[in-house]
Amino acid sequence: MLKTRSAVLAVTVLVAGLGLSACSEKRWCEHDATDTRVSDRYCKNGTPGYEWESGGHKKRKKPKKTKTKSH
Repeated sequence: MLKTRSAVLAVTVLVAGLGLSACSEKRWCEHDATDTRVSDRYCKNGTPGYEWESGGHKKRKKPKKTKTKSH
């Protein structure tokens, strides 16, 4: 029984460690309204108006404005 508990604990620690290291490198905290990167403490504390962002998605580019000639 002791071997089983030790094995379960070891696997749990390994999975938790891998999960934390993977997330910390690929995500950051942003202010929702301005998309400004801020300190991670805002997201860790659950402050309203802040959310975790990741590098998995690309932001849309603003379309270029074309000038029209008036006659």
